[in-house]
Amino acid sequence: MSQKHPTAKPTVNLRAQVVRTLLSVQDGKSLNSFLHQNLENMAERDRALFHELVLGTLRQWYALKAITLPLLNKPLNNASIETCLYLGLYQLLCTRIPAHAAISETVTATKQLGYEAMGGVVNAILRRVSRETSEFQTALDQAHGLPSWLFKRLNKDWSEYTDELCHNLKQTAQLTLRINERQVSRDEYLDILDEAGINAHACDLSAVGIVLKQNTNITHLPGFTEGGFSVQDEHAQFCATLLPNLDDKIVVDACAAPGGKTAHILEKFQPKKLIALDHDAKRLVRVSENLERLQLNTISEVEILTADATTWTAPEAVDCIVLDAPCSAIGVMRRNPDIRLLRQSSDIQQTVDLQKQILNQMWQQLKVGGTLLYITCSILKAENEQQMVNFFAEHTDAQEIKIEEKWGLSQIHGRQLLPETGFGDGFYYCKIQKIA
Repeated sequence: MSQKHPTAKPTVNLRAQVVRTLLSVQDGKSLNSFLHQNLENMAERDRALFHELVLGTLRQWYALKAITLPLLNKPLNNASIETCLYLGLYQLLCTRIPAHAAISETVTATKQLGYEAMGGVVNAILRRVSRETSEFQTALDQAHGLPSWLFKRLNKDWSEYTDELCHNLKQTAQLTLRINERQVSRDEYLDILDEAGINAHACDLSAVGIVLKQNTNITHLPGFTEGGFSVQDEHAQFCATLLPNLDDKIVVDACAAPGGKTAHILEKFQPKKLIALDHDAKRLVRVSENLERLQLNTISEVEILTADATTWTAPEAVDCIVLDAPCSAIGVMRRNPDIRLLRQSSDIQQTVDLQKQILNQMWQQLKVGGTLLYITCSILKAENEQQMVNFFAEHTDAQEIKIEEKWGLSQIHGRQLLPETGFGDGFYYCKIQKIA
């Protein structure tokens, strides 16, 4: 008697897996929520290429869209085929993958995803681009590569920097470490990396930053397990340097997860108490894990708290509040390129309103003479300079403490850093003192 075996699910090639991932982003899923799992599920040898193709195609998404439209006789109205084309074009124009491999693998993916009849169309378009690579590369470079609403906003906010910004946001951000000086000095760690044959150099602006010049698995770097360093963008590392002396003070990190700034405060100071709060309990687990790995969980009394910053009240008046406010994250779009597709124009006002609620609630927890450091990883003025203009207009008990630094651009209030190729991400800082 013959036994019926369930038919095995046919395996699809790497490009088809990339396309499925990109379709999930188009459906509104954040890469953070599932990319790690996707990588875990595939062979180790494929992970680096998969990661590069997903993030790279997203980084160039709207630029690829702009150069694809003239190649079509009529609109495709098919997200899967469009995604196959963008992925194919990305490989041809932005990677060293041989053209024949990029084309054949992408055409195979088109068929494996159930679009056998469209294989010829994808093949013909990719072959044409492979014959005219330099023209298409020029067109790709010239496309601003942003959703039109965002391009208009950046043009309004930063007219003299728009072209540079569009270019920089399409590039890869460099991998930067922050040295845990309780464990090792920067010079000592640079020597350790040098001995291990790892190409790295000191950051220009951060006194505890190191730029890695090669791709590497962070967890395999010397000193990772012992807590010698954290991964943190150079511009994000400025936070702790802008704070007053917090030794024996009560400090709140108001939107703390995943804990980079909490850890940096404990590396630099010995507060009497540090409260790290966030509304996301899952992400707060990362804060605990990071503090444990960095051996910082015994430095001071640290309370890790799941709480809503719009309503939370402190048990006692606070000396200093670090408010890394929820924002559009346009400044870190190089590292999180799915933001290009996920962020909508309507999100901005909602975010501005939420920031204002948190600011007002946190301000009430601060003692007279205390400091609030307002931070975002956005480059939109509505979330930064304009938010602060409104805050100072409504709070006569607030006084700006000017940030006297050479980095960034001075604003009406605060300083703005823009994302730069070969340097840090887009961040905004404003330092405020409570005077009454």
